[in-house]
Amino acid sequence: MTTPSESPPASVTPLRPLNKAAGAMPGAAALEFQGLRKVYRLGRGKPGKEALRGIDLTIPHGSLFGLLGPNGAGKSTLINILAGTVVKTGGVARICGIDLDSHPRNARGAIGVVPQELAVDPFFTPRQSLELHAGLYGVPKKERRTDHILEIMRLSEVADASSRRLSGGMKRRLMLAKAMVHAPPVLVLDEPTAGVDVELRKHLWEVVRNLNEAGVTILLTTHYLEEAEQLCDTIAIINDGRVVAKDDTRALIQRIDRKEVAIVIADDLLEVPEDLRTLDAELRGPRTLAIGYSRKNNEIAEILDDVQRAGLTILDLTTEESDLEDVFLDLTGRKAARTEEPGQDEAGRKPGPDDAGAVEGGGD
Repeated sequence: MTTPSESPPASVTPLRPLNKAAGAMPGAAALEFQGLRKVYRLGRGKPGKEALRGIDLTIPHGSLFGLLGPNGAGKSTLINILAGTVVKTGGVARICGIDLDSHPRNARGAIGVVPQELAVDPFFTPRQSLELHAGLYGVPKKERRTDHILEIMRLSEVADASSRRLSGGMKRRLMLAKAMVHAPPVLVLDEPTAGVDVELRKHLWEVVRNLNEAGVTILLTTHYLEEAEQLCDTIAIINDGRVVAKDDTRALIQRIDRKEVAIVIADDLLEVPEDLRTLDAELRGPRTLAIGYSRKNNEIAEILDDVQRAGLTILDLTTEESDLEDVFLDLTGRKAARTEEPGQDEAGRKPGPDDAGAVEGGGD
């Protein structure tokens, strides 16, 4: 089976105007959760699994908001409540001020959700899929922007091809395109770049930034902390069903008062010299000594003096600031995924033409 070739990069034109959702409250937040709870029943006589434990979160209009957390933290449960595929146990959820319980149809008309799982009808072409979804949302034919969305998502060349013939990357782009057909003011992207190659990831970043600049509020979940650090203006971290941190991205990173200096020395070492063992020091190769220190309590000059007093000759040094991974690890106790090498997926293999990409975790 042949696979349509990938289209060359295309400029991304913002989608305007945004859909004015029926019943939207002027001045209301894009997304608002108050005491949101979800308990999954595990069977008769068994205690339930509490996935969300009273989430309080407000996301303003125009934000590019990152929602981070380890597998099982509750991210996908929260998104599925917004999408209407999971019924909350308690609390309040609003989209553009529209209560999900009181006005579910209006609320879901204000949001577009791109799930982790690929859900593409194999018997429809991309054009037919977008037309169908626009019709389901009640978008009049004269107001539909099917060709424009196909162009933005680099799907114009395969617009009339069977979706069965699309590569995994194309199918993921089609998922995002379907969420855009009714021009929602809020887009929720659940792991949109999981398992895709670097070129496609950069294109999706460009699309996300353009949509946000056009006024679309973006809620992004990702396991790639570099991605959140690059894209998001605000980040919340949830763990075990609770929000454990929420702040401006830079402010969140600065919570970790730690730096590291890597010192290249002139002679080989077998172990950290005894005079430096009171420091947070480790060997990274026979001639590289890495020392962690607190910005509040230590000066880099003092550390270098200690190294020289230990009889070591310094040839070179580099310093490294804390990043989002340090914050994530400090708050959750777990490491997150790193962005894969160019042209590889998370397993370190080259993606094939029909590779849909493995979605990490398969859940929250």
